[in-house]
Amino acid sequence: MKTFEIGSQDFLLDGQPFRILSGAIHYFRVHPDLWADRIHKARLMGLNTIETYVPWNEHCPHPGTYVDEGQLDLGRFLDLVAAEGMQAIVRPGPFICAEWDNGGLPAWLFSDPSVGVRTSEPGYLAAVDGFFHAVLPAVVGRQVTRGGPVILLQIENEYGAYGKDEAYLQHLVDLVKREGVDVPLFTCDQPFGSMIEDGSLPELHKTGTFGSRAAERLAFLRDHQPTGPLMCAEFWNGWFDNWGTHHHTTDAAASAAELDTLLSAGASVNVYMFHGGTNFGFTNGANDKGIYEPTITSYDYDAPLTEDGYPTDKYFAFREVIAKHFPVPAEVPARRQEAPAGTVTVTSAAALLDSLDLLGEAVRVDGPAPTTEDAGHYRGFTVYTTHLSQAGVLTVAEVRDRAQFFLDGRPVGVLSRELGERAIALPSGGRLEVLVEDQGRVNYGQRIGEFKGLMAPVKLDGVEIVEWAIRPLDFGDLAALREAGSPASGEGGLAGPSVSFADFEAEGPGDRYLRLDGWTKGNVFVNGFNLGRYWSRGPQKTLYVPGPLLRRGTNELAILELHGSTTRAVQFVPGPDLGPDEK
Repeated sequence: MKTFEIGSQDFLLDGQPFRILSGAIHYFRVHPDLWADRIHKARLMGLNTIETYVPWNEHCPHPGTYVDEGQLDLGRFLDLVAAEGMQAIVRPGPFICAEWDNGGLPAWLFSDPSVGVRTSEPGYLAAVDGFFHAVLPAVVGRQVTRGGPVILLQIENEYGAYGKDEAYLQHLVDLVKREGVDVPLFTCDQPFGSMIEDGSLPELHKTGTFGSRAAERLAFLRDHQPTGPLMCAEFWNGWFDNWGTHHHTTDAAASAAELDTLLSAGASVNVYMFHGGTNFGFTNGANDKGIYEPTITSYDYDAPLTEDGYPTDKYFAFREVIAKHFPVPAEVPARRQEAPAGTVTVTSAAALLDSLDLLGEAVRVDGPAPTTEDAGHYRGFTVYTTHLSQAGVLTVAEVRDRAQFFLDGRPVGVLSRELGERAIALPSGGRLEVLVEDQGRVNYGQRIGEFKGLMAPVKLDGVEIVEWAIRPLDFGDLAALREAGSPASGEGGLAGPSVSFADFEAEGPGDRYLRLDGWTKGNVFVNGFNLGRYWSRGPQKTLYVPGPLLRRGTNELAILELHGSTTRAVQFVPGPDLGPDEK
C-alpha cells in the first residue's frame, strides 16, 4: 500500500520526493461524460494531480438530503483521476468560495438566524458534521493509503481572510480524522499579513494562494513555515467575469513565466483553474464589496483548457514550462474545430404570469414580506403577490436581487440591488405581482448566508404591506408549460416574462454554442437541462451546450425570457464568444 507524507523539504510518495503538479477541475461544473476528457488533457499538459472542491449546497440541496449521482458523483470522478494514473487533492470546505452560490454553504442552513457562519457555533458544527459524514466515505476509501488517488485533503478554505477561530479549525481536523482521513491535511491562504497563521493550526501544512510575484510569495510562505514543501495551492492564472464588465484575460507568457519561477524554486503547484467549466442553472455566486456583482454563467476563467475543453495558447505555454522541469507526454490535444451552425425559431410560448400554477404553489402569509427561505426556496425565481387599493410609492428595505413589478399583469418597472434601487412609483391599485430573481448568493466575505427575496418592510406610501402570497417557481420539468403554450407566429419578437419552445435536429452528441442576439435576459434549457443565465448586457454572448446533452434526432430548446425579444430566432454559432477583453 502506498504512503504520502510531508517531509522536511518535500512531499514524499512512498518515501520518495514528489512534486505536486496539479490542476483544478470542479466536477460539478463539467458534464460527467466529459470528466475523462478533461482529466486526460490535464495529464497531457504535464500535470500529475487533479484538485477539486466539494460543494455542500449542491450535494445537500435541502435539509436531510444527500445527492451523489450524475454530475455530483465524486467517487466516479476520483476513479477517473486514478484511471488516468494521476493523484487527487480534495477540498471539501465546508466553505469553498469558488465564485459558487453562497460559497458552497447551503442556504437552508441559515434559515435559523442563530446558526453561525464558519465558526465553532454548535448548530453550524452539527450541520458540518452531517455533511462530512455523508461525503467523506467517497474520499476515505480512495485515499492513496487505500490504493486510491487522494493524497491531500484541505481544511476549510482561505479561512485567514475571514476569521480566526482555532476551535472551529480544530473541530474540522478532529472530524475528518474521525471519519477516516489519514492523508496529510493542509490549509491555503493568501501570503499577506497574518492570514497564513489565522487560517491554520500548527499541525496543518500551510500553502499559499497567488498569481503573481511568485518568488516574493514563496519567500513569505517560507518565513512563516520554515520546514516542509513549498506549495502554491491556487496559482491564479486567470479570473472570473461579472455581468456588465469585460471578459478577463491574463497574458499567457507572463503567467508561464510565473509558473517557471514556482517550479524553479522547487515548489509544488495547483493551477487554478486548469479547466473552469460552467455555472449551469442558478449555481453562480456573486461578490459584494459595497456593490453587488453577480458572476456570469461561463467559468472559463481564461484557464489553459477552455470552458468547452480545448487547449489555449496558455495551455501550450504552461506545457512548455513544465517540460523544462519534468517529462511531458508526447500526445498533444487538438484545437477546437467549428461546431454546427444554424438558426432555430421558437414555435410556441407560454406567458409566465398566466402559468404560475404549473410552476409551484403559492403560500399565503399574514405579516411582513417573507423571504424566499421562509418558503423553503433557495435558488432561482419567486413570485410575490398582494392587492393594493391605491396608487403610491412602494419602498423595499432591500431587493435581493432583482425584482420586476406587474400591476394586473402589466409591467411597471424593475428594482435592482446592483443599482441600489429601493423605490418604485405604482400608477394605480390592483393585483401586484413581483417576480424576484435570486441572481446568485454572495460567495466571499461577510455577506455569506444572507436571505433572498423582498426584504421587509415593504411599504406603500409609508404603510407596511402585511398580506402576501409567495410562490417559489420550479423549472425542473417544463412539459406542462409547453403543453399550455400558444403558437408563436409572425416576424416580431416575444413579450416577457414567458417561456418559449422550439425543436431542432442534431446528428448526435456534439458541442454547440448558442447565441441569443435580440433577447434580453433569462435562462436557456436544452432537453430540460438548465444551461444557465444569459443577459444582453454581456460580456458573455454565447452559452455553452455540452455535447452529451444532445441526442440524435429531435432535441428541445426552451427559453425563459424575462423582458422581451426583438426576434423569435436564436443562433447556433461555430464557436464561443465570451465578450470583449480588457484593453
